[in-house]
Amino acid sequence: MEYRFLGHETADEVKPLADCSLRLGSLKDLYDVLSDGIWRAETCAPRMRSDWSDDNKTLGQCSITAFLVQDIFGGEVYGILRPGGNYHCYNVIGGRQYDLTIEQFGDEAGSLVYDDKNPQKREVHFAKEEKYQRYLLLKSLLEKAIG
Repeated sequence: MEYRFLGHETADEVKPLADCSLRLGSLKDLYDVLSDGIWRAETCAPRMRSDWSDDNKTLGQCSITAFLVQDIFGGEVYGILRPGGNYHCYNVIGGRQYDLTIEQFGDEAGSLVYDDKNPQKREVHFAKEEKYQRYLLLKSLLEKAIG
């Protein structure tokens, strides 16, 4: 498989937290499982759902994926302010940046600025009930696939 997510070069080195009960060997393994049917239209942000497809699985999945990554691998979640006022979320683990959902931006991905200046809090993101429900669905689908 060809990996195009930000940080894929070192993702094999990122191991789950000691108390993680999921059978994952690395962050790259998580990406593989999510790509294999876990990311779906139902986990996509509602405003983007009509554009979601198997060819763009990461569309609308950033915040719920970033917080799931944090649950499993630790680190921090940061955001890139986007036009319209929303944040695109990514992870910083062990001082390295990882963005499992960067592919949704296609050619625009190269213009994203990862400056680690906008920490994101799950309490803020999950104040939106629909987003919290999508996170729970993503987590449940993952647990069923590999738990």
